[in-house]
Amino acid sequence: MKISITKSLVTLVFTVLGAVLFLQMNIASAEVSKPTPGVDNECARIGKKLSSVGYKECLDRDLRQSDSVSAQGAPILVKEYPPLENRKPMGRVLLVGGIHGDEYSSVSVTFKWLKTLDKYHSGLFHWRISPLMNPDGLLKRKSTRTNANGVDLNRNFPTVDWKVKSKYYWEVTTSKNPRRYPGPDPLSESESRWLYDEINTFKPDVIIAVHAPHGIVDFNHNGHADAPDKLGRLHLNLLGTYPGSLGNFGGMQRGIPVLTIELRHAGIMPSPGEINDIWVDMIRWLKQNMPEDGSTDEPVDLEKELRLAMGDSTLGDQTMVDKNSGDGVLGDESKAGDNDILN
Repeated sequence: MKISITKSLVTLVFTVLGAVLFLQMNIASAEVSKPTPGVDNECARIGKKLSSVGYKECLDRDLRQSDSVSAQGAPILVKEYPPLENRKPMGRVLLVGGIHGDEYSSVSVTFKWLKTLDKYHSGLFHWRISPLMNPDGLLKRKSTRTNANGVDLNRNFPTVDWKVKSKYYWEVTTSKNPRRYPGPDPLSESESRWLYDEINTFKPDVIIAVHAPHGIVDFNHNGHADAPDKLGRLHLNLLGTYPGSLGNFGGMQRGIPVLTIELRHAGIMPSPGEINDIWVDMIRWLKQNMPEDGSTDEPVDLEKELRLAMGDSTLGDQTMVDKNSGDGVLGDESKAGDNDILN
């Protein structure tokens, strides 16, 4: 009788201990997979704003917080798809959506491509992706092209003679259009500084920016890379460059091919088939045009670059010749339904 009771007690003790251990393991596992509060909160805000993404889809992408935040302290989220074992990638690709906060589709489509890479990343390229560079602009009650400081981030990069040219372009060409305010200084905004630092550290072979709603493909490069004739139903239409734009800075000044994908609508998603067609054509173009000479690994004198942007006369006449310059012509990014077509 005593032996039977003892065995029962031992069995009960081990059962309880096993249950406790199992519970602790599950709690630990949940804590490991749980997103950081910053990512969780940002996904909640994005999901509330964009029904085409949603909270769960954002969380499922396993994004991380970058080292930078927006003007209002929102994290700039990123996802990296690094090289895989036993396969050397053809090159590094930096992909950015949501540079302008009112271009909803640019954010949503980038999220769809993240989902594609989550499933099919094969190590062909080394990717670094931010689906939303301008969270403050998107997540306002009424989304804006500019960031929280009223600066057009796509006019804030340190192109040569930025101080003079951006002021003239904004005041004269756009008649001080507040949607295209370039900021008080180059890289005055934390969001543009983040992308500038990414370009310097990640050293992309190609930069891809997703915008809307002009329904074309734009391309900037001062070298020999060939622009794609089309991506999906979006056909090539070279729009030119502007003081402080990413295409001007990355493509013409740094010599990194900058591919701009202009979706047809800012507030209407392309069909799943069209999203896939653009992606497939983009991958095909990358495979055919990835630089092979390693030119993007060349060191850059960052101090000199910023001095040139501020018009430092002690450096002499070092203004770069922009073979694709088109200041004052039809621009590339605007919000849906906006009659103001300048970039």
